[in-house]
Amino acid sequence: MSYILAIDQGTTSTRAILFDDKMQVAGSAQQEFPQYFPQAGWVEHDPEEIWSSTLEVCRRVIAQQGVTVAQIAAIGITNQRETTVVWDRETGQAIHKAIVWQDRRTSAICEDLRAAGHSDLVHQTSGLLLDPYFSGTKVKWILDTVPGARARAADGKLMFGTIDSFLIWRLTGGASHVTDATNASRTLMYDIRKGGWSAEICEILDVPMEMLPEVKDCAADFGTVEAAHFGGEIPILGVAGDQQAATIGQACFEPGMMKSTYGTGCFALLNTGETPVESRNRMLTTIAYRLDGKPTYALEGSIFIAGAAVQWLRDGLGIIGSAQESGGLAASADPGQDVILVPAFTGLGAPYWEPDCRGGMFGLTRSSGPAEIARAALQSVAYQTRDLWEAMRADWEGAAGGGAESSVTLRVDGGMSASDWTMQSLSDILGAPVDRPVMQETTVLGAAWLAGMTAGLYPDQQGFAETWARDRQFTPAMEEAQREAAYARWKRAVHAVIGV
Repeated sequence: MSYILAIDQGTTSTRAILFDDKMQVAGSAQQEFPQYFPQAGWVEHDPEEIWSSTLEVCRRVIAQQGVTVAQIAAIGITNQRETTVVWDRETGQAIHKAIVWQDRRTSAICEDLRAAGHSDLVHQTSGLLLDPYFSGTKVKWILDTVPGARARAADGKLMFGTIDSFLIWRLTGGASHVTDATNASRTLMYDIRKGGWSAEICEILDVPMEMLPEVKDCAADFGTVEAAHFGGEIPILGVAGDQQAATIGQACFEPGMMKSTYGTGCFALLNTGETPVESRNRMLTTIAYRLDGKPTYALEGSIFIAGAAVQWLRDGLGIIGSAQESGGLAASADPGQDVILVPAFTGLGAPYWEPDCRGGMFGLTRSSGPAEIARAALQSVAYQTRDLWEAMRADWEGAAGGGAESSVTLRVDGGMSASDWTMQSLSDILGAPVDRPVMQETTVLGAAWLAGMTAGLYPDQQGFAETWARDRQFTPAMEEAQREAAYARWKRAVHAVIGV
């Protein structure tokens, strides 16, 4: 039997999953790694801990399943996007800790760029907004801050990459400095229409283009893993950023199809086909995937805090012992209370893009307790998703001349999608059906399919789409008047934390 080894390098842990030749999970291994918070709003990872965790989980799953390297047809990689690493070309050592996508330290840089009049150029070229979320200003900060970094970069001694690029560089022994179009499209420096790095934006950010990786299709030859790592050479044949990998894994291949992934944050993508749709509602225009040199575009909305709100209940407040307890606790809340949590712990993402505002809780009474706070935390994910839902559908229907299908079903995945209570709440707040697939590992499945298709092990795009199967559909059970009143309370709370 042949296998695909899929690496899922996430924000809080690294996983390796072996898929068999029927695209079923044959085995998995996972390892968490530390998060570093040197200042308020700053989030870092140690690239060496990411690297060691990647080697560890891959070796463990191979050993546990008794698979030989010769049986592994290819490796697929999916990764946390925007997280930025700058490393030495000769030694492969990072010159600073990785700056995580959640990090807000470059807010002032973004404000300076806006004041200098660069917002329109950046948006029209990259499809993105000037926000600390993206990689470009993080690279600039590292080069501006680390002593001697600018001179080394000018001499061609430093390299930039998102996590996929860093791992591929290490896995291939420095033979491949590459990325795929989906990760490139999240850097602020990539022209999503022309399909190449933007010299003009790189000049504005003062980032030498020699630092940047070569951009490939999502299904391509990214290099070969050195035999020393796993006991034999393995080709890397598929790469996609985690949210695009989930879009692929959910088989959202047709324009108008939408998925939402609930991990540390929440990320919704709406396939818009061959044409990039410019948002009128502060959504992002991005690349959903690129196959055979042809990009498919998407509108994306990003929520910074989803599963992280449950982690806060567990680690910050100590009111639950595990994430699995949150749904049951929320279900026991007093229905007569209307506690609202706006989890702007690291600012607000789409459609607000307010990096400097902070969270707030509203509607507290003397009898508000852990159950009401847990319910507010889970419902905050539903409210934020509706913010994205409303904005993205308006953009899509506007681009389609009012002819877009208004009855959209959302496909969901990620850790929080396993909670029936949370998904029912989501359907209630959206007033729309929510489909949860049988295969919950959609993100890593997307990476595996890309690699397996390239290796000739898995079916083509249409054949893969036909394998998608629904586990359960959640349909609205809340009265429309109640839903709209609840959403109005949410909007008032958001405006309060923003200060408008």
